[in-house]
Amino acid sequence: MKLPVIKHLTSFIEENDQDYVLETIETLEALTEVPSLKDEELDVIGELISNMYGALEVDKMVKGGTPKKEALNTFMKRVLGAIDQ
Repeated sequence: MKLPVIKHLTSFIEENDQDYVLETIETLEALTEVPSLKDEELDVIGELISNMYGALEVDKMVKGGTPKKEALNTFMKRVLGAIDQ
């Protein structure tokens, strides 16, 4: 996951609507079923999907009253903590 990408997507959600991101996730998930995709291409799609889910999670925290910067930091600490285990 890339914090700058999640931050940008979170701003996009604030300016538009989370439905755009949800529909994009659905589209990308459908693309993963294409049998001719290479592993590298699947990795890129997976990274995009995970960043979008991350942005949705950060947006949820912000809508719950957490300041945006704190929500981003909390989310990334949680991700890094999960990786370290």
